[in-house]
Amino acid sequence: MRQMIELQQQLLPDLLDVMRKRYRILHQVMLSDLIGRRTLATTLGMTERVLRAETDFLKSQGLLEIHASGMRISEPGKELLEQFEPFVKTIFGLSELEEKIRSYFGLSQVVVVAGDSDVSGQTKRELGRAGGQVLRKAMEQGDVIAVTGGTTTAQVANQLSAVAPLKTNWFVPARGGLGESVDYQANTIASTMAKRTGANYRLLHVPDHLGEEAYAPIMQEPNIQDIIEVIRRARIVVHGIGDAMVMARRRKLDEATMQGIEAEGALAEAYGFYFDRSGQVVHKMPTVGLRLEDIVKTEVVIGVAGGKSKGEAIAAVMRFGHNDVLVTDEAAALEIIAIIEGSAP
Repeated sequence: MRQMIELQQQLLPDLLDVMRKRYRILHQVMLSDLIGRRTLATTLGMTERVLRAETDFLKSQGLLEIHASGMRISEPGKELLEQFEPFVKTIFGLSELEEKIRSYFGLSQVVVVAGDSDVSGQTKRELGRAGGQVLRKAMEQGDVIAVTGGTTTAQVANQLSAVAPLKTNWFVPARGGLGESVDYQANTIASTMAKRTGANYRLLHVPDHLGEEAYAPIMQEPNIQDIIEVIRRARIVVHGIGDAMVMARRRKLDEATMQGIEAEGALAEAYGFYFDRSGQVVHKMPTVGLRLEDIVKTEVVIGVAGGKSKGEAIAAVMRFGHNDVLVTDEAAALEIIAIIEGSAP
């Protein structure tokens, strides 16, 4: 495919430019669900005149639906984007990034989407869509899927869908809550995923961080024991990745604990554990939910995280060695490659 693209660039350089432009239009309309021409032109940095000509063409091909309220991608348009994606990844060089990261960390799959989710809400939505696609392909009948909280996993939930109801599947929170916005709580994300796929769900109504005195009695509660048993049977875990100190503050850890985590060299946080640059767990606390030994035994572990600022944290968690799939964005992938090649500042 690479050789064919290079030949096209030599013989028909304008062809690739037109393809990129029309792909960007369709892709943005799909992410937006319904969008007006003026808003779309501003988002893509095009004039309305140029955009009108392109959208009229895409409509004539049956790829766009244009209504008084705005534009929406058609089902044939969605199918075309899905079939076109490998070609686009090669054009933008994303396939090469995917393979480098996959090979270095020994992962079964890496998916890289264009952009930087630190600065683009559209990129974060695309990250969620890609994460949802990976999860759908991984799921089997009767699966228990444990999910963590966070803004990126919330995007996965919002983009997730299923052709037929998954009546035998269960979505559960991987851990307790952080006390932050309810939209980003693991409980909310698990229930959203279940509702969007016709699956079942269970909730865990306890805080994520517990002191030693509170931990023991809570773990003796029959209802808590019951949901914990289900969570620890999860065949799939979907998790985000965060900066260690940012997550420590979100968990409202005391100053002494935070200083200790920093002194231990923690760079990253995932599913409640703190990792240093080499992927070693340097700090963990008694929490209700998945334990480290559960993660190690889980059949499919899917990490979904992006943004240039998280490149180092993602690399640290991947070095832990128990992820199977990484879904990230171009900015984070470039940072990870720089780290791999030893050229990161």
